[in-house]
Formats: sequence, C-alpha cells, structure tokens
Amino acid sequence: MSADLKAYALLQNIELRSRTKALGLPQQVEVRRTWSGVGFRLGNVNLLSKLEEVDEILISPEMTRVPSALSWVKGIANIRGMLLPIMDLKDFIDGEAIKPGRKTRIILIKKGELVSGLMVDEVFGMRHFFEEERTNNVPDVSDNLKKYLQGAFRKGNTHWGIFNMDNLAVDPGFLEVAVRSG
Repeated sequence: MSADLKAYALLQNIELRSRTKALGLPQQVEVRRTWSGVGFRLGNVNLLSKLEEVDEILISPEMTRVPSALSWVKGIANIRGMLLPIMDLKDFIDGEAIKPGRKTRIILIKKGELVSGLMVDEVFGMRHFFEEERTNNVPDVSDNLKKYLQGAFRKGNTHWGIFNMDNLAVDPGFLEVAVRSG
C-alpha cells in the first residue's frame, strides 16, 4: 500500500471515529429577539429605560441646595469635577418626594446639552426581555407618569413600564426648575 493510500485510509478512520463519538447538534436553533434596559423603581412601580438612555448609576451623593428652585430639584452635586443637578423624579412626576434610603440611587442622563441626575427609589440593574413579552398595556399608574411610558414588558406577574428618558429631557416642565415669583 502506497503512502498516499495509507494517509487516506487513516483520515477515513479518523472521520469514522469522530462521527461515532460526536454529540448531536441541534436540528433547529430558535432565535428570539431580546430587549435590554435598566430597571428601576419609583414608589411601587417598576420601570425600565433603554440602555442607551442611561449614562451611569450613582449612589446618592452629597448635595448643595439650590435657592429658588422647585421642590423636586434636590440640589447640585460635584461628581468627579462635574456639577450635576439632582432631580427627584417621583416628586417631579407625582409631587411626592422620595424618602432617601440605602437603596436610593441616581440615574445619570445626558441628552445633548442636558446633563441631569434623576433620584429614584431603587435601581435593579440590567433587565432582559424577549420581544414577545412586550405589551402596549402600560401599568396602572398616574396620568403624569403615563405620558413618559412607551409600552411595557410583562414577565410573570411583574409589569415593567418602559420609561422614555428622551421625552423627559425635552419636557418644558422638567427644564423649568426655578420657582415663579408673583
């Protein structure tokens, strides 16, 4: 037997052994589209924002009160040399201030010239959902909050409203932070 035939026979033998010992591959791969966002809580409402709408998550920093600002403007904080206005999102939306605690966090958003820290009751971190879990039925919330929601996800018994930070960032009411005199 020539060297070429011996090499060919060896390769056939290796292929045969490989096929008999190989694990079966799945016959059909199911591809499911996913949506990922940052989960947070305002009061007893679970919300999500797109990952690209959230710049950073901070533990509540020390703040300096801003004179003549509306009640939901909690103050200015120095974050790595940047002065950051901190807004109580719950107070802005529903007029009920957050009671700061160990779970209270600040969601940093940057939209063009607007840089702001949004105080929320709690941040859950990244949440992932399959697109088929999306629903147009938003959670039962106040009308003030509902105008910032763009649908929701439902996973088990938990309803997650999709909070649109872009809508908040262009809301004239959010941009006007000074108490009106007169």
